[in-house]
Amino acid sequence: MVKILIVEDESIIAKDLKNRLERLGYEIPAAVQSGEEAVKKAKELHPDLVLMDIMLRGMSGIAAADQIRISCNIPVLYVTAFSDENILKLAKMTEPYGYILKPFDERELHIAIEMALYRHKMETKLRESEQWLTAILKSIGDGVIVTDKEGYVKFMNPTAERLTDWSMEKASGKELKEVFHIANKKTRENIECYAAKAIRHNAVLNLPENTVLISKGGVETDIEAHFEISIDDSTAPVKDSKGEIIGAVIVFRDISGQK
Repeated sequence: MVKILIVEDESIIAKDLKNRLERLGYEIPAAVQSGEEAVKKAKELHPDLVLMDIMLRGMSGIAAADQIRISCNIPVLYVTAFSDENILKLAKMTEPYGYILKPFDERELHIAIEMALYRHKMETKLRESEQWLTAILKSIGDGVIVTDKEGYVKFMNPTAERLTDWSMEKASGKELKEVFHIANKKTRENIECYAAKAIRHNAVLNLPENTVLISKGGVETDIEAHFEISIDDSTAPVKDSKGEIIGAVIVFRDISGQK
């Protein structure tokens, strides 16, 4: 059964709200009257949702909702009689899952709660998928760099950081050609940014033979220094759910040992 924590400083309204929610099939483990109590009970009870009145005595509902969001990752649905634009702006900053104006009927309340619960469930799944994918990318032995459509670095895994001698923090937002500096080992000519080429041609591309990666510390005049790494790679466009190209991914490996 879905558990909902009620935060309402008017006891009569809180009791009426509790009765309505129980008729709708929800469990009410507690109803509190202050923001401080709301944060404490949220940590103790771990409800599925918090129904929060914005205007509370002491700590405001907005401040309490922000603490609950950060520390407990519990969705908050605001219930209030105030529709002031400034209050709405402050409330939005806490990333609530809904906003219901009093008075409201049970059907409206039920829909708002179910939508908030569904949204939180989907966001949790997406966050878990992103964490899982990030963990995989960080653990693989190949270097991985992801750029946006304009060719600016968005992500690098630890292997890519090591091979390029760029940290993710410093590389983020820089042009790929600055971070992923590649050249022909024999001719010393710089090689065109393959991410831009893959996006332009909407195709998976492989680097030509004799390609070397010159790490951040390397210099063109000292091409044989330890900063030069022979690499093999493939570059592909990244597409969204609509099939639109939104960037590129470069996967590369050190093949100096094979050479």
